[in-house]
Amino acid sequence: MHNLTIDGERLWQTIMETSAFGAIAGGGIGRLTLSEADRNVRDWLWEQCEAIGCSVKVDTVGNMFALRPGTNGNALPIAMGSHLDTQPTGGKFDGILGVLAGLEVLRTLHDAGYEAEHPLMLVNWTNEEGARFAPAMLGSGVHAGVFDQTFADSRVDADGVSFGEAIDAIGYRGKAPLGETRFAAMFELHIEQGPLLERDTTDIGIVTGVQAMRWYDLAITGREAHAGSTPMDMRCDALAYAAAVILGAQEIARRFKGMATTGQLSIASPSRNVIPGTVTLSLDMRHPTDDGLDQMEAEVAKLVWSQCQERARTDVVWNSPAVHFDAGCLATVRQAVKRIGASARDIVSGAGHDAVYVSRVAPTAMIFIPCREGLSHNPAESAEKGHCVLGAQALLESVLSHKVSRGPQQGATETP
Repeated sequence: MHNLTIDGERLWQTIMETSAFGAIAGGGIGRLTLSEADRNVRDWLWEQCEAIGCSVKVDTVGNMFALRPGTNGNALPIAMGSHLDTQPTGGKFDGILGVLAGLEVLRTLHDAGYEAEHPLMLVNWTNEEGARFAPAMLGSGVHAGVFDQTFADSRVDADGVSFGEAIDAIGYRGKAPLGETRFAAMFELHIEQGPLLERDTTDIGIVTGVQAMRWYDLAITGREAHAGSTPMDMRCDALAYAAAVILGAQEIARRFKGMATTGQLSIASPSRNVIPGTVTLSLDMRHPTDDGLDQMEAEVAKLVWSQCQERARTDVVWNSPAVHFDAGCLATVRQAVKRIGASARDIVSGAGHDAVYVSRVAPTAMIFIPCREGLSHNPAESAEKGHCVLGAQALLESVLSHKVSRGPQQGATETP
């Protein structure tokens, strides 16, 4: 067996170094996808990968693939990675930890002159967050064939800029054909973004799957009227209808042990003394099972009708079914965690990740580490250096010990 150890200080310094790209007040990061800050951190990553002998290519939606050759030139690469983009008020670890830990794995191998049998690949997926362009996980979704180029290019941000315009503006529309890059397997390291690992004082979460998620946009139409002269029983207040839907959806989520969140809300032509006439809002609903989410959706549809009748229009923006990760990849992670002596527990991810879509085209698993108070999508997001190092070491152990079945290059895996 190899005797390779992650350089924890170098990993931590790299995390702090990259936090300057898109830094905002309060120690957070506002590195929206395809922004100038995103271009800068991408350029930095490209330089770091080439400095250790990796070749880098980019596909036509900006997904970046850095390849380190292996001794078996006919083998498909084993991939690592996550994303570099953040929420408008994000933190230093969400997404980028998985990219930087993968970079540290490659640096460790480079420093030791270690040659792995399989090629290793580091991936930066475009627009994982969905904060600028909906839906989330767009780059990995295009790679997996869930979305096509036309759909991706047509996504529009709040300022009316399309994905296609934005990627061309920063020069990251590559030439590699979509889906051409194949993997024998992929492992993604990420902070948990929830409180369970910290609560249980557990070092590593072995992620067995990801819960079902759906995003909706609602447009509710009422009637503008004067706030001072329209009696309460004669109003058609679009915001009041929206409030009832938001609170009702949260109660439905509690009843079904799921989740419901409204993160975007807008009044058309707002004025403090005008009853709102048109309101648009987002609704994010999640459940561990597809059936559970179906039931929640049916109940919310009844709620919207009871509150709004024909005044509401609902559009499904994104539908991501529940995912169960590959048994062989999970077995690899379990053995890796055992070898490094870390405590671990199985966990289902409440958040979506690029591994969700990659799992459709390659065997995939995820590794979680704790984050302080379970907080993420917040400038105060934080993780301990020791946990970051343990996660990176588990990643290194996983990609070097993973067993890929022989025969046709299908990316099938064996349980170690």
